[in-house]
Amino acid sequence: MKTEKVQTLVVGGGQAGLAMSEHLSDDGLPHVVLERHRIAERWRSERWDSLVANGPAWHDRFPTKEFANFDPDGFPSKDNVADYFEAFAKQINAPIRCGVNVLNVSKHKQGTAFRVETSEGVIDADNVVVATGPFQRPIIPPVIPESAGVTQIHSNSYKNPAQLADGAVLVVGAGSSGSQIADELLRDGRSVYLSVGPHDRPPRSYRSKDFVWWLGVLGKWEAKTIDPSTAHVTIAVSGAYGGHTIDFRRFAERGMTLVGMTEKFDQGVLTFAPDLAQNINQGDANYLSILGEADEYVAKNNIDLPEEPEARIIGPDPQCMTDPLLALDLQDAGVNTIVWATGYEQDFGWLDVDVLDDRGVPRHKRGVSVEPGIYFLGLPWLSMRGSSFIWGVWEDARYLAKQIAERSR
Repeated sequence: MKTEKVQTLVVGGGQAGLAMSEHLSDDGLPHVVLERHRIAERWRSERWDSLVANGPAWHDRFPTKEFANFDPDGFPSKDNVADYFEAFAKQINAPIRCGVNVLNVSKHKQGTAFRVETSEGVIDADNVVVATGPFQRPIIPPVIPESAGVTQIHSNSYKNPAQLADGAVLVVGAGSSGSQIADELLRDGRSVYLSVGPHDRPPRSYRSKDFVWWLGVLGKWEAKTIDPSTAHVTIAVSGAYGGHTIDFRRFAERGMTLVGMTEKFDQGVLTFAPDLAQNINQGDANYLSILGEADEYVAKNNIDLPEEPEARIIGPDPQCMTDPLLALDLQDAGVNTIVWATGYEQDFGWLDVDVLDDRGVPRHKRGVSVEPGIYFLGLPWLSMRGSSFIWGVWEDARYLAKQIAERSR
């Protein structure tokens, strides 16, 4: 079989790959995009049914395309988002090939090109852009053995409450996914336990402006480096039910049982750290700090925005905070399902090029790897806080396209 030759090969046909394609085309750079499934496949098959974007439509989009026939202040559903990306691919006439899996990328022994083995044959590429995103391999901590008799699924496999067996549900992880899934299950009438770890808890909106707007004017989207003390802190924010601020105290008021971080399992009993109050209080502190920064910005810039003093009211601590549950017998509590909303890890096992450190993390600067011709796009904090978001990946792709153009001269 004859080897195909391309100047730039983009691996991944989601938001990162499509953003890359637009900028490569704008710069007149020949390229091919390979997607192993459908365009934006993870939005369709690896998200729960009721998921909506965590940012409003005016924000969570590419600068060159708006959501068609959609309220700019609304929160698009997962299918709206997938359809948006499909329409975008047609708009830019992206040279994308779906159903093609990349099996291995290696450097030619001589020269600067790369040999890319795919399910459809071999491609020689001068440049390879890894645009597979941050949600690659779901993480389920090895806390509870399969023999425990309880169904365990990752949040990427959760679809809706009807999918789960009757009985109570424990959701582990209180970021956006965990808090939204727990809320949905509670609204469905389930008995829900939610394991809450360290988190940031921003307001959905404040003084008539959405949280994402505040991140912009306060310069937080463009932050270049993450605070090491919050490197593993998740964010609890939601666009569900029209958009609302996540408030764990209100979850408890509605009947949800909050517990601390999940620690270990022994003879049917799951134990939790005594850190629930600490984690929730730290989340409250983050929430109040954003309100404070917003007020300072309004005063400094003399902006006419309505005051919202009631936003600072924090409700009383529920009993599950003052008298925390530290152990739970799953059978006695009727817990038949555990949903692990515990994130993902990156998987570059197919990338046989010396661009990863000993932890498997890409070695790069703003997406330009240590190996000339290999680029990364769509990863969290690639160049800034906003790098893994739709508009942020678009900005990073523009930068990488310029770097590829320079190399291709």
